[in-house]
Amino acid sequence: MSVTGATKALTPPDVLAARKGGDPLVCLTAYTTPMARLVDAHCDIVLVGDSVGMVLHGLPSTLGVTLDMMIMHGKAVRRGLQKALMVVDMPFGSYEESPQQAFRNAARLMAETDCAAVKLEGGETMAETISFLVHRGISVMAHIGLTPQAVNTVGGYKVQGRGQDAERIMRDAAAVEQAGAFSVVLEKVPAALADRITAQLAIPTIGIGASASCDGQVLVVDDMLGMFTSFRPKFVKRYAELGNGADQAIAAYAAEVRARRFPAAEHVFADLPQKAAEGETA
Repeated sequence: MSVTGATKALTPPDVLAARKGGDPLVCLTAYTTPMARLVDAHCDIVLVGDSVGMVLHGLPSTLGVTLDMMIMHGKAVRRGLQKALMVVDMPFGSYEESPQQAFRNAARLMAETDCAAVKLEGGETMAETISFLVHRGISVMAHIGLTPQAVNTVGGYKVQGRGQDAERIMRDAAAVEQAGAFSVVLEKVPAALADRITAQLAIPTIGIGASASCDGQVLVVDDMLGMFTSFRPKFVKRYAELGNGADQAIAAYAAEVRARRFPAAEHVFADLPQKAAEGETA
């Protein structure tokens, strides 16, 4: 039985326990209250991802996302959730300087959004920071493999962990588990490597462009709903084509307005009959 059957909001320990035999964990992003309400009915984990910068704000990457942006969208998502575990991304520049910086900003995220956990990118290099946060009461979801905040240093959105590089990703996975992360996102790594990591770790692995054998899967909700007509990553399956549908609906609206077919009689308000109007005034 999926952990979504819980009657109260899920916690990081619930997710960690699900690793021992539950159904795969279902995770999607959300950035607004209406979307949070939709995904809450079906997901175990809802991630307020820094992908919001690209999806909703038109930024070329996640690097321009600020802590204030994450807090604003985290508050909106919190209003729409009842059951799912809410995790908020720590944006670029908010945690890399030192464990102390990470704690201050993670504590602010939690206090202002009421999230249950934060997510940060990095493996061995972030192990000390993860441990620092966990020992001070902050649950951490780790993120290794392709780390989008490091896109400039890794040379683009490339698959990570091929060939001899696989051992680096394995070390990252072991490091974040030992540091106390309650789960780890594996992004854009070869399926065989994701399988090795999942078999090695006691904490749940959440795949995105990884393997069906991961303990869970996550996608950007706008990607899987087909909100974009030009951007289609290999690892995304589109379960709808809402972008095309929205384009057609907007075009139909524009055509009817220009032809004065909208608004029609049923969409406008008539005056009250004179007697009724006078009686209402009296």
